[in-house]
Amino acid sequence: MSLEGRVALVTGSTSGIGLAIARAFAAEGCSIMMNGLGEVAAIHKLRDALAGETGVTVAYHGADVTKPAEIADLVAATQKTLGSVDILVNNAGIQHVDPVERFPPEKWDAIIAVNLSASFHTIRAALPDMKRKGWGRIVNIASTHGLVASTHKVAYVAAKHGLIGLTKVIGIECADSGVTCNAICPGFVATPLALAQIETKAKADKISMEQAGRLLIGEKQPQARFTKAEQIAGLAVFLASDSASNMQGTALVSDGGWTAQ
Repeated sequence: MSLEGRVALVTGSTSGIGLAIARAFAAEGCSIMMNGLGEVAAIHKLRDALAGETGVTVAYHGADVTKPAEIADLVAATQKTLGSVDILVNNAGIQHVDPVERFPPEKWDAIIAVNLSASFHTIRAALPDMKRKGWGRIVNIASTHGLVASTHKVAYVAAKHGLIGLTKVIGIECADSGVTCNAICPGFVATPLALAQIETKAKADKISMEQAGRLLIGEKQPQARFTKAEQIAGLAVFLASDSASNMQGTALVSDGGWTAQ
């Protein structure tokens, strides 16, 4: 089934995985509502470029996804501006690394808000209209850390485990409604979030970025190379397609063998 004419709302889509997902859905003929952080003029330039490249309507809303009222306005604005929210991709994410006893409480609160609670609020706002129409696709970008843990990432791991649980519940509740809810669990992807971790390791160990990248990925993945953001975008498009219409509450993994060990 073609996705042409559908509307996709992608949070955290001004860079990284989210931007790749927005581009992939635009290439399929979907109108796009972008959302995320960055300098406004640069974002508008990015939006205009995407619209020019694909010929679809691309809008932007600067909602802070830590704030439920702004999330509600994001969904409402998408419905008003583009006509509906057919496809919802919850991608916004942040990270902080520290041992639990030194983990700042404000960082815990922010990570839980962005990586978990925001998805609840977007789904809660978008789902009634999806059910009314009898068609909708919800894709939650989780992480390998939604399935396994790593040290010093207590908030991120807790949030991503929670996101997998939320995905399962929504999937069950949406059974036979025409709406599906599934998750994607990437391993290491070459995004600003991952590159920041590599830079930290390079500085701490006094090694090059390339060496730090190989070491960091190799600690977890037998296939010691980054997953491409475009590969994650391809999985998101697949989950929105008719081929995945019988998938509910699942977690697709793209992690270079990390969780196969």
